[in-house]
Amino acid sequence: MKTKQTLKVAVIMGSDSDFPTMEPCLDKLSEFGIEYEVRVMSAHRTPEIAVDFASGAAERGFGVIIAAAGKAAHLAGVIAAHTTLPVIGVPIKSSTLDGLDALLSTVQMPSGIPVATVAIDGAANAAILAVQMLALNNPTLADELASFKEKMQEDVIRRDREIQQKISQKRK
Repeated sequence: MKTKQTLKVAVIMGSDSDFPTMEPCLDKLSEFGIEYEVRVMSAHRTPEIAVDFASGAAERGFGVIIAAAGKAAHLAGVIAAHTTLPVIGVPIKSSTLDGLDALLSTVQMPSGIPVATVAIDGAANAAILAVQMLALNNPTLADELASFKEKMQEDVIRRDREIQQKISQKRK
């Protein structure tokens, strides 16, 4: 059985300017104790490097690859074309089209080359999805995810209770 100590996540960005958007991804991976490696490579400017990285990622212990890019966001697709690992695309809002161009470039993949795509600038969700994928073979990680979801539920219930109290006080 693979453990979270032996699997890691690759976080690939098309530009170093994507780093601030991707920091919540790294924070969330750290929260779950997932090792990660961050790289900058471009589907257009360094295609050979991207292909080389993707084709050897599984052998280097990666379990999931997260690829973030803006504008003509082909990075996730290029990575997915050269690996059997799951690839999660994060479209980055970086142009006058508010990230819609990146979203469409990331989500419109040909049959046989899937890319799981999260929302524009959805870095934290990309990390959570990666953790869910890794948890399929790791009961400890699956338990941590269950606790994470329970805490989210408790937070919403608490916030609902607080709002109900505020509304009740306004009505008096």
